[in-house]
Amino acid sequence: MESQISSEEVLKRYGTVAEGFENRLSRVTPEQLHLPTPCAEWDVEALILHVINTNFQVASRADESVLGLQNQEDDLSEQWQTVKNSVIDLLSNDETAEKMTTGAFGEQSFASLVGKLLCSDTLFHTWDLARATSQDTTLDQDAIDKAFAFLEPLDEAMRRPGGFAPKIAPSPNADLQTRFLNFGGRQT
Repeated sequence: MESQISSEEVLKRYGTVAEGFENRLSRVTPEQLHLPTPCAEWDVEALILHVINTNFQVASRADESVLGLQNQEDDLSEQWQTVKNSVIDLLSNDETAEKMTTGAFGEQSFASLVGKLLCSDTLFHTWDLARATSQDTTLDQDAIDKAFAFLEPLDEAMRRPGGFAPKIAPSPNADLQTRFLNFGGRQT
């Protein structure tokens, strides 16, 4: 069993990561939706939908009814607001935050799943979105540190189709964000 992770800490970190994604999303113009992203298989719109859908899927681990809130007819910002608020509400409730879930990373609490998988995935894709749309690519350093601590031990296990690209060797003087992005197969 994994070590306990504080749902309060995860709630705060998820809020920071979600805000970073939302800030970039709010600046995407309709003309940018079909621009390429660092994720070769996705344009900007597909990347945004991936983040939204991943958040819905993770939230549904704590409360299956969350999937019923998903409305493809809503614009991307509305879809994001709905799912972000759902995750925050679930993390704010001790019962759902501590609800045990099972999946690719074994059994863990919903808060742990959000703190590890969801924050990491959203963080990487925040950078992808910012890069694709020529926005500020600076990520939260604490969120990077926590995501790196989760992902680094997984290394080669996460490098597969639909997962991470091969890692890139960072320069010797690379900062934490560059090392993190290179680890995730992103060329900075």
